[in-house]
Amino acid sequence: MSVLGVRFYFRTVGRGTLHCQRCGGDRAYRLCTGRRWIHLLRIPFFPLERVAEHVQCRRCGTRYRIEVLALPTTAQMQAALPAGWLAAATAMLSAGDQASGVARNRAIDVLRAAGLTDYDDAALTVDLAAAADPELDISVPLGTLARQLMMPAPEWFLADVVRIGLADGALSADERVAAQVIAAHLGMTAAQARGVISMTEESAAAG
Repeated sequence: MSVLGVRFYFRTVGRGTLHCQRCGGDRAYRLCTGRRWIHLLRIPFFPLERVAEHVQCRRCGTRYRIEVLALPTTAQMQAALPAGWLAAATAMLSAGDQASGVARNRAIDVLRAAGLTDYDDAALTVDLAAAADPELDISVPLGTLARQLMMPAPEWFLADVVRIGLADGALSADERVAAQVIAAHLGMTAAQARGVISMTEESAAAG
């Protein structure tokens, strides 16, 4: 039996929910940090440097690097699409004619398709009023959504946003700026955004 030695000891410093790849679903986790200790008769008495940190699924015990926490959970993925669409649709409508019936109906249709099945004109009015708050930051919901979209999904998303602006006629200068801002939050370059906007306009004109 070793009287004096060095051992690793871990303690829980945080808790939350992650998407466990082994379980195949959202599970509770604990964030653990490890430190080497000098022990005497298996009793730690002098801490050394911190050497490790990991996330552990509390259901199956699988350990992950802490980078796994940057990945969205299933619940977050399900919430990201309607939240992103709400931010984009209200931004586009706010840049144009908020009273336009055809533009509002187009926005309501896409929001319902995104998962807000009971969304209606009254809800849109409330959300447009909220969107007028200068402190509202649409980069958060759009950035969260962007991390889940692979090309060409961001381009499809932007095209549908542009169609809201085109529902009642040609894009105004403010609507064009709104589309560029939304595209940037989706991780698209300015050139990509201009291409999608131009192709969507041409398609609308031909239709």
